[in-house]
Amino acid sequence: VQLQASGGGLVQAGGSLRLSCVVSGGTFTNYIMGWFRQAPGEEREFVARISWAGRVTRYADSVKGRFTISRDNAKNTVTLQMNSLKPEDTAIYYCAADKDYPFKGNDAWGQGTQVTVSS
Repeated sequence: VQLQASGGGLVQAGGSLRLSCVVSGGTFTNYIMGWFRQAPGEEREFVARISWAGRVTRYADSVKGRFTISRDNAKNTVTLQMNSLKPEDTAIYYCAADKDYPFKGNDAWGQGTQVTVSS
């Protein structure tokens, strides 16, 4: 399975961005989908995930209430809507796929998309 992420960019604090990840080469509904991020000099960290049918979502405490993950199983796409962005959200964001829990991206990773939030 291949993951192609897009939608990153530069935004001022308080602004919004929408990341998308298109999946190909596999059965999309076989995968839990989610996002991780990695800031410069930091370890990669979990951001959000969504279950196979989209009924269950989980978020890192740092983004809860500001980010929303969703999926469109007809379009093989997972989306991360990021609102009220903060400078500490600056990172490379990676979409990931996993067939089962725990969600660690064991099956596939996207190439990453840069998100930069200026103060």
